[in-house]
Amino acid sequence: MTMDIDYEEDMDTEESLGSSELVRAKDILPGSIPILPQAERPFFPGQAIPLLVDPDLWGPTLRVAEEKAGNIIGLLLADVSRSELAATDNFYSMGTACRIHRVGKTDGRLQVLLEGVERFRVVEWASRKAPFIARVKYLPEAKYEEATEIKAYAIAIINTIKELIPLNPLYGEEFKLFLEHFHPNDPSHLADFAASLTTSAKQEQQEVLEAVDLLTRMERVHVLINKELEIAKAQAHIRKKVEDEMQEHQREVILREQLKVIQKELGISKDDRTAEADKFRERIEALELPEAAQKRVTEEMEKFSVLETGSPEYSTTRNYLDWLTSLPWGQYTEDQLDLKQARRILDEDHDGLQDIKQRILEFIGVGIMKGEIAGSIILFVGPPGVGKTSLGRSIARSLGRKFFRFSLGGMRDEAEIKGHRRTYIGAMPGKFVQAFKDTQSANPVIMLDEVDKIGASYQGDPGSALLEVLDPEQNSDFLDHYLDVPFDLSKALFICTANQLDTIPAPLLDRMEVIQLSGYLASEKVEIAKHHLWPRQLERNGLKARGQLRLDTGALRKIIEEYAREAGVRRLEKYLGTIARKAVLKILEGEKPPIHVRTGDIETYLGKPVFVKEKHLSGVGVITGLAWTAMGGATLSIEATRIHSFARGFKLTGQLGDVMRESAEIAYSYVLANADRWGASPDFFENSLIHLHVPAGATPKDGPSAGITIASALLSLAKRRKPVRKLAMTGELTLTGQVLPVGGIREKVIAARRTNIKELILPEANRGDYEEIPDYIREGVTVHFASRYSDVVPIVFEK
Repeated sequence: MTMDIDYEEDMDTEESLGSSELVRAKDILPGSIPILPQAERPFFPGQAIPLLVDPDLWGPTLRVAEEKAGNIIGLLLADVSRSELAATDNFYSMGTACRIHRVGKTDGRLQVLLEGVERFRVVEWASRKAPFIARVKYLPEAKYEEATEIKAYAIAIINTIKELIPLNPLYGEEFKLFLEHFHPNDPSHLADFAASLTTSAKQEQQEVLEAVDLLTRMERVHVLINKELEIAKAQAHIRKKVEDEMQEHQREVILREQLKVIQKELGISKDDRTAEADKFRERIEALELPEAAQKRVTEEMEKFSVLETGSPEYSTTRNYLDWLTSLPWGQYTEDQLDLKQARRILDEDHDGLQDIKQRILEFIGVGIMKGEIAGSIILFVGPPGVGKTSLGRSIARSLGRKFFRFSLGGMRDEAEIKGHRRTYIGAMPGKFVQAFKDTQSANPVIMLDEVDKIGASYQGDPGSALLEVLDPEQNSDFLDHYLDVPFDLSKALFICTANQLDTIPAPLLDRMEVIQLSGYLASEKVEIAKHHLWPRQLERNGLKARGQLRLDTGALRKIIEEYAREAGVRRLEKYLGTIARKAVLKILEGEKPPIHVRTGDIETYLGKPVFVKEKHLSGVGVITGLAWTAMGGATLSIEATRIHSFARGFKLTGQLGDVMRESAEIAYSYVLANADRWGASPDFFENSLIHLHVPAGATPKDGPSAGITIASALLSLAKRRKPVRKLAMTGELTLTGQVLPVGGIREKVIAARRTNIKELILPEANRGDYEEIPDYIREGVTVHFASRYSDVVPIVFEK
């Protein structure tokens, strides 16, 4: 690389040496020198500086220094995070001229040994790109006369260094190197050395470098070296504290081991195995173990007493004995067989559900007559949010029993029910054994949630494993794979919950007493919200002061009818929580309580209604049916129309399932075959393409219960007559015209009441289901029971 730069000798240096002295060539510093940027910290005259530099970035700079600057290079601090980012605008104005003593290569990087010679100040940049070249003015140390103040600072700095040396041995090594090259009475080099010794910020060290006046420099160094002393003292204190704690811990460990040996020699101490064995024996004495369990415990205790504590089988046997002795063998909770108390607790915890509460009271009453409640398996079936789980808790509370709940939803491994065999690492008992251990009672109330959502996989079928658990004839000797001894489950009360019965295996369903929970009426939801949901939301949202937030009954009814129309109350509680949170925000923003939420305010809090009011559709070919869904009952308007008279055909839309499609085909065939009997022309269907549609096309629909509704819609179209009264119907139709029973009668009646339909047609075979519905639901409803379709036609088309 060729550069047209004039490297002048430093005339200031020559002048400072005096005309009477001979000057060695190596002592003459050039007026222009290459600059090597430093990002971490500045360097001082008198320092031996080892540097590692990138050969690609700074190799040319070193070559210029060797070839044209007499091995002199300037180290200059730059205000950047990395040296390769340096530009002339980032450099500080003062640095240290250094002599290059050695350049070597290590692991692909250049290792450079430099000696700090003299301070310099940049006068002008000759090259603003790497390799940086600057014309500089040197700042040699001025001659000074021994001054009291300088001497005092020098002594103070040396004393501080002496205090640092015991705190960190590295300071001692650095000080030895300094004394080998300089005299401690040299205050200039002493100040530079002390500054380089500190870990202070690069800006603070640069201020020391730029302090040409010796007294100013020593003042700054004295501040930095004392800061360093404080830091070193703090580090030493922390280190000593940690070491003391470690030594104390080690001392305690040694003393504890010695104490164990002494106690063992004196016969007043036990080793870990003996202590564990004694603990198990104490537990066994408090239990009433059956013969099989007693025999197994005795065998395991004998084996445990001879095992070495380091043996893998030791921990396996210990865990097994821990489980075996932690179970409540023969430990029962005394039942509170008080019918009045049970009724009070059920009424406290639940509004509505009068028929369900009556069934539960009957169940408890039978237990009172027998003197115990055992061997019963109850199944609550109903839509989400109707109170199935909370009913289980109320039963446990009314009986004074411990309560344990776990969910079977998605369970695919039968080991969750019957445990793992002890041959596996990490083996554990099943959920039922864990339930008895947690409750410490042999007769708890165990709730099995989501029993209709059990899965099956290559790991087994949990539903089949439940057959033994939920069979009163078998569960008195339930055998968990892990325990491998019979355990009596017959005294426990099992309560299961499900949303539907279809997916529960028939043998499992056969073992349960099914109690159906239908949806709540709007009036029941209002009472539940007032007594349970609203107070709970006020407490959860911090609205504890009386009267901070008020909700009108009309507003509550609007939420129920237009936002939370599902069978349960879970969504209703979410909406009430939304109102409470928004009210809290208003109070915090300065609005004075009480905040009164009226009917007209609901849309402000909850947005537009989710449900529009169901309208009763009427007209030729339009009949209202009743449907059951997992969310409760619903009305369903079925529409039939004639598209053209060019060819015969029957088209179905509305995302109908296979069963509902078959039901529609049966209804079409039956009406076609009997059209003249009901006053319709058979030719109407012979020459017509009929389109039957069930609205809400995005919602899947299935089931046979719309048979008579579809037949009535087709007959209305053929007769060109609309129904003579506002009614709804449900029932399965056969090809011979029989009306068969359907499910979900309660939910369907509730759905009809919600849309203000007071006249219904139901299958004769469902008369008993209808009569089981509480009187307050049946009030004001007229029901016609039909055993054949011939019973339906007059009700629909004749006044």
